[in-house]
Amino acid sequence: MKPKSVRVFEVGARDGLQNEPAMVSTELKLQLIRDLLAAGVQDLECGAFVRPDRVPQMADTETLLQTLGREKLPKAAKFWALVPNLKGLERALATSVKNIAIFTASTDGFNERNIGLKVSEHLKVLAEVVTQAKRHKLKVRGYVSTAFGCPFEGTVAPKKPIRVAEALWKMGVDEISIGDTIGVGTPNQIAPILKPLRRSIPLKKIAFHFHDTRGTALANALQALELGIQTLDSSAGGLGGCPFAPGATGNLATEDLVFMLHGMGIKTGIDLDRLCAASLRLAEKMNRPLSSRYLVAYKNQTIRAPRAS
Repeated sequence: MKPKSVRVFEVGARDGLQNEPAMVSTELKLQLIRDLLAAGVQDLECGAFVRPDRVPQMADTETLLQTLGREKLPKAAKFWALVPNLKGLERALATSVKNIAIFTASTDGFNERNIGLKVSEHLKVLAEVVTQAKRHKLKVRGYVSTAFGCPFEGTVAPKKPIRVAEALWKMGVDEISIGDTIGVGTPNQIAPILKPLRRSIPLKKIAFHFHDTRGTALANALQALELGIQTLDSSAGGLGGCPFAPGATGNLATEDLVFMLHGMGIKTGIDLDRLCAASLRLAEKMNRPLSSRYLVAYKNQTIRAPRAS
């Protein structure tokens, strides 16, 4: 049931950089985004309209999006920004962004520490955000965090992320991304969430967002593909981590994902060589290595990438 093509949803400029200990300049973020666009990436999450005192790496989101709005960019490019509440939406509407993402957790434990609200309370806030966003003709993506495990509550039963995803879908979001925030998921946990969920939400409207904390992200992505998933989130170089989830390290690396997909004959529209060049330039500017396994092999010229148009 594997798809013939996969939409790679790039989160490096937001989820990838939000937890960096050293501040990343706006110009470096812009360079990364431009390089990713040149590589053929079309969906890019670029920033977040969150409190700068809590996530200082995202304090320049307005400037970043305003700059991108003035540039001549590929027509297919879609920029996304995370919005936590109505105040965040107000800030988003002052920019040129046409696509936003909202987020909530599967567990009260995580949500209360992140947002200060129980999941049921947060869903009421998000319903108003979605209503207002739709009035302004914005596309809305919904993230369901801690779908497999929570740093405060442990293993999460599938019924919890399913219930939250269905609530977001009923609000009118355009797409749901199921997230393994702390990277504890294994392939056998995908079907118990996805099979019931695809009865209420179209399969093409469901994505997965895997973290590679324990080395299972690529295996989980493969299992999701086998079950028909057509959109996978990933981060350039494997950057990432959640400031509110202790121990949550990097995302599934975009290079590793694209290499696997191309090797399977699945199209992405992404040039893997250019993708690697983008991440290597970022690594050089940040003066630190990135975790992508393929990127290490590419840098050492030990393997040649398969081509997939």
